[in-house]
This record gives sequence, structure tokens and C-alpha cells, in this order.
Amino acid sequence: MSIQTLLADFAHDRRLTRAEALGLVDMDDLSPLLRAASARRDFGHGDQVSYSRKVFIPLTQLCRDVCHYCTFAHPPRKGERAFLTREEVLAIAEAGKRAGCKEALFTLGDKPELRYKAARDELAALGHETTISYLVEVAAMVLKETGLLPHANPGLLTDADLDALRQVSISQGIMVESTSERLCAKGGAHYGSPDKLPAARLDTIRRAGERAVPFTSGILIGIGETREERIDSLLALRELNDAHGHIQEIIVQNFRPKADTKMADVEAPSEQDHLWTIAIARLLFEPEMNIQAPPNLSPGALPQLVAAGINDWGGVSPVTPDHVNPEAPWPHVRELAAATAEAGKELTERLAIYPAHARQPYRWVDPALRTALFNLVDGDGWPRADSWCPGRADPLPARDVSLLTGGAPARIDVGLEIVLDKAMAAQRLSESEIVRLFRARGDAFTAVCQAADDLRRRVNGDIVSYVVTRNINYTNVCYYKCQFCAFSKGKMSENLRGRPYDLEMAEVAQRVREAAERGASEVCMQGGIHPSYTGQKYLDLCATVKSAVPAMHMHAFSPLEVSQGAKTLGIPVGEFLQRLKEAGLNTLPGTAAEILDDEVRALLCADKVKTDEWLDVMRTAHGLGFRSTATIMFGHIERYEHWARHLIRVRDLQAETGGFTEFVPLPFVHMEAPIYLKGKSRPGPTFRETVLMHAVARLALHPHITNIQTSWVKLGPEGARHCLNAGVNDLGGTLMDESISRSAGASHGQEMTPQRMEEIIRAAGRLPRQRTTLYSNAPATLLERSFAACQPAQDAPQPAYAS
Repeated sequence: MSIQTLLADFAHDRRLTRAEALGLVDMDDLSPLLRAASARRDFGHGDQVSYSRKVFIPLTQLCRDVCHYCTFAHPPRKGERAFLTREEVLAIAEAGKRAGCKEALFTLGDKPELRYKAARDELAALGHETTISYLVEVAAMVLKETGLLPHANPGLLTDADLDALRQVSISQGIMVESTSERLCAKGGAHYGSPDKLPAARLDTIRRAGERAVPFTSGILIGIGETREERIDSLLALRELNDAHGHIQEIIVQNFRPKADTKMADVEAPSEQDHLWTIAIARLLFEPEMNIQAPPNLSPGALPQLVAAGINDWGGVSPVTPDHVNPEAPWPHVRELAAATAEAGKELTERLAIYPAHARQPYRWVDPALRTALFNLVDGDGWPRADSWCPGRADPLPARDVSLLTGGAPARIDVGLEIVLDKAMAAQRLSESEIVRLFRARGDAFTAVCQAADDLRRRVNGDIVSYVVTRNINYTNVCYYKCQFCAFSKGKMSENLRGRPYDLEMAEVAQRVREAAERGASEVCMQGGIHPSYTGQKYLDLCATVKSAVPAMHMHAFSPLEVSQGAKTLGIPVGEFLQRLKEAGLNTLPGTAAEILDDEVRALLCADKVKTDEWLDVMRTAHGLGFRSTATIMFGHIERYEHWARHLIRVRDLQAETGGFTEFVPLPFVHMEAPIYLKGKSRPGPTFRETVLMHAVARLALHPHITNIQTSWVKLGPEGARHCLNAGVNDLGGTLMDESISRSAGASHGQEMTPQRMEEIIRAAGRLPRQRTTLYSNAPATLLERSFAACQPAQDAPQPAYAS
């Protein structure tokens, strides 16, 4: 088999075998190897090349090892401390924080107390017996005082060391460097360094995997090993990762000779040798593995490293030098971005924990670190790029607004173009294709939003609709314990702000009449699940509304309320829905969906209806002639895969029943939510994610759902207006009274008048249309009445409380 034929096989899943890799050892022309590695990298990582903005904290430069190429470690020096003090550590970390760093990289020699009395004495003065014990203390201090996520590279570790460090460092690492035993023999680079024994280093990595520690490792090339030994070192790491899945990245670091070392005269590996090794590493591991090469060790050759298959530059510090390679300064991030762009890629910041592991915090992150992580990441495990959150009156992120409103994207990759073409042609998108749309950044973000807006224009024209409605939340007492909810009150719910209430029927009727007087065509009714409620209560609410204003459209009762009502009456859901219909219920809100995936619901709302139950209630309702909305509440603990599954389930049910009138993304408002206050969720989605939820919904639900609505309560008027450029054709309701988002801490008001609705729509260059619940034009009499009642209502009257 020719090399070209062999390498054509490796763009996707299959990995090189040892024999195949050995067959590539003597390549003269690297072109086919580099093409295969680059294609494999693109399959796993697209256009992103990542880096971590870090501060480098050299806790101690004493080490019991004597590696023959190292200038970082040195014996005790007169007048020089063996360890950084707590104050020195914190000062470095705070400087990093001010410079925008998110990682505190602790680097240190291996167990110097076993070799040097000076180390033992200074540790004792610091109140510690071991270097690791002191490292644990200062890492915890840095995390608490600065919020930087520690990453520790302390060498060989015991089980107790690994466990202690897992509680204070988001990730750990140890370079295997080489599994060649020859290098530990006399004359080898690792002679006299007991911590460089390959079996010992591999054992530490194995036990880290058993403890679910996100781990960094890699090889150091050019220290006397052969290419065959490099392959074997990489395969040893692959075997460990196959067993535990904990290795985040493989570093392929090139040796650089340094003066005043025993290897000062050893020639550094050539650029071609480095590129060969990077490409082999890429082909030995799965496409999703992160392959890294330090940029400061290959100045002038960064595009070539990208072409060889790397997708990460490692940690880059704007504050501190590379203490291991002090002769090689870090490139400025702007320079790194330019070099990455020259290679056709986009530089993207990451954390010390890579996104794939950050997406699964309950497996990979100690509880003591989860809150810090949740506050830093988006739904895909990447750092949040700004401080914007739904519900707050924050300025919109300038970069995202610019990408959303700018011209045509400079370029998008062919794979994304194929997905967009499928969506525009109304072809069914898979979960992985939808996830790919959610991962769009930079030019790709622009392309996805523009495609969604083009589709909106084709389906809906330039008309943007809204409905004059009044929210009536008839009780905020609830015996469910949804972890996202700041609205419900009562003995069985979280102890949150606001007084518990249960509206009297007379109060409900009065609110319905007031809504009619102000031109509302609809009342939207939802509440907590009061422990005294049965299905009869919901029937009584229907009778009250219809008695008050017979023509009022009643949009009420989520699948949770329907399910609970049927159970309390001891009748099937279908029979209860039929009774509600006969009592005057017109349509159902598609709330209580949150995320339609039971992996998420088990943590978010464990006692609520399961995914299939929600879908079955809607299927039954649609079968009885009811129409309903569909919603998603996103940005808390879920991943993009969950968003995709939610969209697929809604789309498939709509293809079956045709009962959904619109899809409504509801970004999670975190400020008063129990799950956030307990440090167990993210602070809502980012603005980019929020816009994309609307855009991707337009694309993924096409042609089955034609109306995409945005929530001005969650996004504010400006945020909602910008979503009109991403596939949205509806601004929702005027509300009159808004309780649920306000209880969660939202600050965007309780009512949006028709005048203000139309101002927003016209400012976006669109034509406003007041509609009914079912998207007909609002009757002329109601239209006139809604504009005549131009002054916003004062705060809703104090509700009458039932005993």
C-alpha cells in the first residue's frame, strides 16, 4: 500500500496502528502526511486553534531531579528563598487577573524536600511537610482570592496528592517526555532523575485517570529518543486515555539546547522533524484530541505547525515569562492571532480545562471548583467573552452586535456551508449538524444568522408580529422543587423573595375584564402547582375567564398543569383536556419544557414531567384540535447536544401533529434562581448563544414551524431588536403583568405597550402587525382599543389572598 493510499484513510475515525506509524518513520516528502493530519484536525476542531491566557507561578525551582537539558531547576542559592511566599504567589496571580488571565499555572520542581535540607526547613517554616501540601494551600488561596483556575504540574503524585489537588486545581499535568528506558541510563538525558522513570510517570497518569482528573501530558522530542520511541510514547498515552478519557491534550514539545547544561551542544530537532512528530501524533489519536505545540519554541514557523495538525498553542502569558524556557518569550496574543489567521484559522481562548471536559463538570470537576467554572463558561465549555446576562440591563456585547449587523462573512468552512444549504432546502438536520450550528463563532456566527434571516424573509416576509395579552399568574405557591424557578413559593419550594399568594376567582375575573378594556385578545394563565389544587381548579379558572369576557382567548395550562390536573381527578390526560376544551380553554403554552432531555431534567427539575410525558401531553392536545406554543429554557447546566435534541424532538412532534404555532427561546435568568444561588449553574447563556438559539431554531425547525419568537423581557428592547436579524418574526406579548422573569431578577419591565412594540419593529426596518394567538390579524376594534390605552398600567393591584 502506498503512503498516499494509507493516509487517505485518516480524515475521520480510524487511528494509525503502531505498524502503520512505523511505516512512516523514514518519509522524505511530508506533504501527504501533513495534509492527512490537517484534514483530521479540521474534522475534529474546525477552524478553531485555542490557547489559554495564563499567569505562570514558579512555586519552587528546587528539584530532586537533574535533567540534563533543564535550566528551570537549580540547587539552593545563597540569599534566595526556596519557595515563593504566599504574598508573592498572590501578587503574581492578581497581576494575571488584571491582565485578563483565567489560568494560574503552578510549575515547580519535583519533591525538592527529599534532596535539600533548605527545602525541608523552609516548608516547615511555612507550616508544611511537603511541597504538594504547600501547593494545595496556595492553589486554594489563588482560587478563592482571584477566581483564577489553578493548573498544577508538580511531577509524580501519590493517590492522596492527586485527591488533594483535585479539590483545588481544575486540571493537572505531567509530561511523560519519553517512555524510553535508555534515556534514564548513564549518558541519557534523564540519568540521575528518579522522577523521570517512564513507568512511574505513566503510573501517575493512570491513577489520575482513575480519579477523573483532567490531565495534560505529552512528549519532548530531540533529547536522544528515536522516532520509533516517540511513537511508543504516544501509544502509551493513547492506551491510558482509551481506558479513562482524562487526557485533555498531547503536547509535542521540541527540545531547545540551553547554555550551562550538559546538553548545551546537542542539536535541536529540525522543523521538519517537529512537523513529522506533530502529524503522527494527530493521526495516532482520535480527531477530537487536542494536539499542542508551544508557540514560543518555534518562532517564525507558527503557520507550519498549524498545517501539521495542531489545534492548540498552550498557555500564553501576558504577565510572566516561560520560566522553563526563559530565552523564548511568549508571542503577544495579537501576534499569535495574526499567525493563526495566516494559517486560515481563528484564535480562540480556552480555560485550563478544555471544553470537552468542562461540558461534563459532574464527572470531571470537583464540587469545590464547579461554581468558579460555571461562572466562566458558556454552554460548550469555552470562556464567556463578556459579562452580558439575560434579564440584566447590561450593554450588548459590541463584537457580537458587529458580527450580527455587519456585511457578508469573510469565509466559512465547507462543512458549515453544507449544513446551511441542507437547512435552507428543508432537509432534516442531525444532532451533530445542529450542534455545529450552535458552535458558530466569528464569521461562522455571521453566516448562521444571515442564513436564518434569509429563511425568515422567504417564509414570513418583512412583517414582525406581536400580540396584546395579559399574563395572569393565579398562584405562586408550588410544591414542585424546580431548581431554576425563583417564582414559586411555599413550604415545599425554595425560600425565595415575594409573598405567597393564591388569587381569588373574583380577582381573576377582574383582571380579565381589565385586559379586554385595554385591547387584549388573549389572557395567558399559568401558575405554580398549589398543593390544594385539583383538576377542578383549572376547570373553574376556565369558567371564570369565559364568564368575565366570553370572547377572550384563553391561553393556559402547561403540560405539567394538565398532567397534574388529570392525575388529581383520576382520569386520562385526553379526557381532562376534552373537559378543559368544553370549559373554554383555547390554546396551551408550551412551557414546563425547559430542556427536553431527561439527563438534564434529572438535575434541573427531577420531580417534574419527564420528556416523553411532556411530548405525550402535547401530542394528545394536538390530536384534540388544540394548538400550542413550544419553548426551550436554556443556559443553565445543559450542553449544545441537549439543545439539539430538544429541537429535534419538537420538530419531530410538529411533523407528526402540526400543532405548534411558534417556537419561543427563553434564556435562563439566573440572578435569583436557586440553582445559581447554590453555585450549581451558569449565569444564563451568552448573547452569542442567545442569538444563535433563535437562528438555529429557524433553520432546524424549517419548514415545520414558521414562527420564531423572541422574549423582550429576557433580552430587553435592544436585544430583542437584534434578534430580528437572526430569523425572528415575532416579538411575543405586551404582557401587562410580568411576574416570572421579574421574580428571577429580570429588570426589563412588566409591560411593553403596542406603541413601543412597533417602534422596535420599525427601528429594525420591518413592518409591525398586531396579531391574535393563532396569528390572524387583530380585530380592528381591539387594535384601536390597545392603542387608546397608551399609558402603561400602574403596578398591578394587590391580589386578594385566599386562605
